[in-house]
Amino acid sequence: MKLSKRRVIQSLGAAGAAALGSPALSATRDTATPRVTISIRSPFPPVHRAAQDLAGDLKAVLGASVDLVQDQDQAHDGLHIAIATSNQGARESFSLSRHGHRVDLVGADMRGTIYAIYQFAQDHLGVDPMAFWTDHSPKPLAEIAMKDGARIAFPGPVIDYRGFFVNDEDQLTGWAPAKPEDHTNIDPAVMDKVYETILRLKGNMVVPSTWPFPDDPQIKAASARGLIVNQHHATPVGMNAARWPEHVPYNYTEHPDILRNAWKNAIALYDKDQEVLWTVGMRGLSDVSYASMDPSVVGNKPRMGQLAGQAMREQMALVRARFPNARFVTNLWSEGAELMREGHLKIPEEVIIAWPDEGWGKIRDDGQVSKDQGFYFHVAMLNGKANQLSEMVPVERIHEEFGRFIRAGATRFALVNVSDLRAVAMTAKATLDTAWNGVPARASARAYYAGWAKGQYGAGAAESLATFYPAYFTSLPRLPTGEGTGGGMEYGDQRYQELSRSLMLRTMIDPPYYRTIAQSPQWWPPRIVDYGKSAADAKLWVDQVSAREIATCTAAQPRFDALLKQALAILPQVAPERRDYYQYAVLTMLSVNRNGNAMLLAVSQAVKAARAGDQAEALRQADAALAQIAEIKRYETYATYGKWKNWWRGEWLTNIGSTADWLATFKAWVIDPIGTTPVPIMETDWEAYYRILKYQGTRSVDVRP
Repeated sequence: MKLSKRRVIQSLGAAGAAALGSPALSATRDTATPRVTISIRSPFPPVHRAAQDLAGDLKAVLGASVDLVQDQDQAHDGLHIAIATSNQGARESFSLSRHGHRVDLVGADMRGTIYAIYQFAQDHLGVDPMAFWTDHSPKPLAEIAMKDGARIAFPGPVIDYRGFFVNDEDQLTGWAPAKPEDHTNIDPAVMDKVYETILRLKGNMVVPSTWPFPDDPQIKAASARGLIVNQHHATPVGMNAARWPEHVPYNYTEHPDILRNAWKNAIALYDKDQEVLWTVGMRGLSDVSYASMDPSVVGNKPRMGQLAGQAMREQMALVRARFPNARFVTNLWSEGAELMREGHLKIPEEVIIAWPDEGWGKIRDDGQVSKDQGFYFHVAMLNGKANQLSEMVPVERIHEEFGRFIRAGATRFALVNVSDLRAVAMTAKATLDTAWNGVPARASARAYYAGWAKGQYGAGAAESLATFYPAYFTSLPRLPTGEGTGGGMEYGDQRYQELSRSLMLRTMIDPPYYRTIAQSPQWWPPRIVDYGKSAADAKLWVDQVSAREIATCTAAQPRFDALLKQALAILPQVAPERRDYYQYAVLTMLSVNRNGNAMLLAVSQAVKAARAGDQAEALRQADAALAQIAEIKRYETYATYGKWKNWWRGEWLTNIGSTADWLATFKAWVIDPIGTTPVPIMETDWEAYYRILKYQGTRSVDVRP
């Protein structure tokens, strides 16, 4: 009932809309230049930044001349938009109202005021909050529709802390690299658009990148935008665990003073006026289990739980010594969730507990969620099985899992991993919409898809796409139920590439195999993978997996082919000016899965033929796999229109190009196995993180007392 009422309150603006009767704004764009005054009565610089965005929106939509002034009660003529922070009302609540030629945008606090600004732009100027990512320009207006005397009140959010984690940011880094003098990895102007998008969606929190130092300009810029800074679960209190110094022990049992110094020095790098929701916890270097660092906790869950709780308490004390009013969250990492479920980990009462998902949006609390907790959710996930380049998490799962936590009163925290954001724009928006409003009464994923499609592609395509999206999500093959993390969940676009490379490597060369450093400290040596397995084991694995994938991919391919036919039939229904985006967001998304599936099928048949000694068939299937990659590359060009030139330059994690290289090597090996011996290195994300972290040089964590 509460959630239904929230929707009614917000719908009044559209239901009672009428022309805003300013003579200047009612004039046609080619006969008069509307004049708008924006006055600002708020002490918060981020509000002024949002007001500048509104000025840009007004110019784009109305062709207006906009004046920004301070503390002005009435404009001389034309429309007057008065922005104010009232310091009254529920946290982050706001209202929009109109009285004659004046529109009042009033927030209870800093972010409420920012939300009022962007809500007005969305509801009354037609500005898409995802516009930077969807290239969706608002339509020109001759007048603004808002009923005289209307007041539309927006209550505060359902979930307190809500925002995005820009994680494994390879495409953003490759597409918009920062300049050396920026001292960060992504162009600050692009990161500003990330922050603006979060605020337009009424988010209030961000983890700006995977492995920053606390004084990274990205973090300072997020604070300047009015966002709360949070930290990756592997960087407690901001300590960059991917840059641990060489020859320095990372062991809280034997050297607690070293960890204490590292935490304290990281905390000191934050500015005193930054708003931070501090992550506390205990993880190993570079997001691996702490047990890999400390032999005393191996096989000893009670000890591991006790040590993690102790680390949290010490981290909290160090933070409060500098930030007395600090607030805390622990993103339960993989083993942390297990320790919590089994009762080994006692988390300090004032710390928000955030349950993790497995990377597919299924939260792993095993029904133990309780009031005042939260969660960490993925709509994109780097794990070799899930998605980096396409949508994978259906909206109904977002509604189900968010709704389950909301019903339990676990509404403190929702952090959403969006990777590079552009590829998952639809579901990323769905998460923050739900975090603000809750699950709509009589929630329907189909209704969400139809609304998204109508807004992005025009009314003519809405119903067709409302049918397409559910079919797309249900057409994805499913991982084997016994295959560890993600078992039973959807194949993501990484799955086709990583499994193809692994099949070819294990066919051509015997163990051991190695992984090179990636998100690890630069001094970390290559690690052995499958150590102790025999050549016979490797070949048995190839035989079993190739047979399974032939069956799975063969069954999936007709579904993908039908989807392509359906998507191409919808294209003429799409508004002409929106077809570039449709071809990227629908056709390219479909290709990396459809052609990826066909590629994995061909690779599986190629290694099967090679194992049987059928050279001609192995080569024929390898060529078929290369043809599928060429088709993906053709569809990739749909993503590179306008400002998106070089978007695929940084596609280093899924790394479709690497699969093509492996196929070339495989073909040479089939022809001459004696003369072709590949390097026994399993595919890694080394190239991506070399580029993402290159700006940090040789800097390491400060562990000095």
